[in-house]
Amino acid sequence: MLLNAEPKAWNAEQVRTWLENRVDAARRDQVVADKRGYAANDDYDQAAAEEWVCRSLMAMAGKADQAAFANHIKRLAVQDEYIVTGVHDDRRFERHVRASLRKIARMTKMNSGFENTLRYQ
Repeated sequence: MLLNAEPKAWNAEQVRTWLENRVDAARRDQVVADKRGYAANDDYDQAAAEEWVCRSLMAMAGKADQAAFANHIKRLAVQDEYIVTGVHDDRRFERHVRASLRKIARMTKMNSGFENTLRYQ
């Protein structure tokens, strides 16, 4: 990356599209993990966490600028607990939520990665 390069403009619609794609991918991952049974409980919780994070951010993504979106991520990250039904291990789910929030916070700060809409990342 060039030091003199002009930073990309924040594209809220691209971020929203990326989040929608991640929700769809996370749902498919949950179905696959559910079919694999007990051995895939962690995979299920990870996919459920990613879905929860992306759903929580989608409403803000379409109408917020980069700074407001980053602040929303910070507010979610400092929550004490995330209440969701259907997960196998609440602590593991919360750990995955925080990891997903950190990933998206880095992407938001750098304003990169939202163009990658492939299912597996």
